[in-house]
Amino acid sequence: MNEVLTKLSEIGIVPVVAISDAEKAVPLAKALIAGGLPCAEITFRTAQGEESIRRIAKEVPEILLGAGTVTTTEQVDRAIAAGAKFIVSPGFNPKIVAYCNEKKMPITPGCSSPSDIEQALEMGLDVVKFFPAEQSGGLDFIKAVSAPYTTVKFMPTGGINAANITKYLAFDKIIACGGSWMVTADLIDSGNFSEITRLSKEAVRTIMGFELAHIGINTANEAEAMGIAELFAAAFGFEVKNGNTSVFADSAVEVMKQPFLGKNGHIAIRTNSVTRAKAYLKSRGFNFDESTARNDDKGKPLAIYLEKEFGGFAVHLLQKK
Repeated sequence: MNEVLTKLSEIGIVPVVAISDAEKAVPLAKALIAGGLPCAEITFRTAQGEESIRRIAKEVPEILLGAGTVTTTEQVDRAIAAGAKFIVSPGFNPKIVAYCNEKKMPITPGCSSPSDIEQALEMGLDVVKFFPAEQSGGLDFIKAVSAPYTTVKFMPTGGINAANITKYLAFDKIIACGGSWMVTADLIDSGNFSEITRLSKEAVRTIMGFELAHIGINTANEAEAMGIAELFAAAFGFEVKNGNTSVFADSAVEVMKQPFLGKNGHIAIRTNSVTRAKAYLKSRGFNFDESTARNDDKGKPLAIYLEKEFGGFAVHLLQKK
């Protein structure tokens, strides 16, 4: 998969933006970054789209910027000149796809049928936009149509919102979803960028799905570990489960049979996607101890520790089942 599309997959949400006043472009981009969404698809639906891309590319270069609703090769040229790093089109136009391929410009064309997907494959694409997603059958359709096309990934757009995005992203053939609920026209036009930041943060929390999994306690030996677990059982009725390296008191407390990472122990945080959570936390200045990474037999990340301790506790991400 193209490097730009890989970055979009790490973010998970691509805000789809229609700007009618280019003066709002830079504040909008800064609001998205503050909310944890360092990307945007600025559409050519309005006359101010091209100028908005140009201003954001110049003044907020850290944002991954794309041009959407691109329907002509002339718009491709204008988008590239303005600073766009990827192209999105509402439908599959072989002429535009061929032109973007020639320019080595990543493009995700709109596809809503097996015929569209086969054309995309014929032209060397491995990621397509599924549009309009909800109106064209939603996730059930994507699951059905993806079965014979095992190498194709999707970026659904259209009807995606805070209530259904995690359902889409849980399917491993979907790299990201396009959505506009955090960048509605009324919020942009009124200059309510603080609300855009709030909704963006809320969207990020939704797709990350962070929650406490368990707390680990370091002990010197198995006897001490068992004694602490039995204290939790006596006090709270937690079931004691003896394992190879630790003793669990229910699923909330893990007592290590010997000192492990962290001065006092460790804290496990579940997430919907370890891959996306890593990218998000790295963008926030947190680093990871790659030597602690665990993957499944297909290479999917299952767990990894942050480098920094929190109050004497090591912290690790844990993939939700």
